[in-house]
Amino acid sequence: MKKTKNLVMAGIAALFMSASLVAVMPNTSIYAEDESAPEAGGGGSNKAAQKAMEGFNAVNNEVGAENDLNKSIGTILTIVYSVIGIVAVVMVVLGGVSYATSQGDAGKLKKGKDTILYGIIGLVIVLLAFAITNFVLSSLGGAA
Repeated sequence: MKKTKNLVMAGIAALFMSASLVAVMPNTSIYAEDESAPEAGGGGSNKAAQKAMEGFNAVNNEVGAENDLNKSIGTILTIVYSVIGIVAVVMVVLGGVSYATSQGDAGKLKKGKDTILYGIIGLVIVLLAFAITNFVLSSLGGAA
């Protein structure tokens, strides 16, 4: 039972760390199109924010990168979540094979059941992390 609790706690910690990474990411495009909006640091014009966005876009165009940081991070996280999801599905399949080939041995039965359970828990955690980061990225203005 302690092993399951540790696994669940590690999954929750990973979920919150990935969500917080996206949540604290600065959104540099907030004031880029609104001429009347004050700067992030106080009132006045937004020339500093515009210059920063122009420099950011110039560097991205120079190296052929995407113009949207949120989109890039969303793509990276989607790839990571896909790989972890595939590993979780493989673990469920391996647990099923172990369970099916246990031939009544109590140790192998328990090992197979535990592997299936941990694989499903991992899959649920990955799906939740994917949903949360997609929601946060879309609310910041980027498409994941």
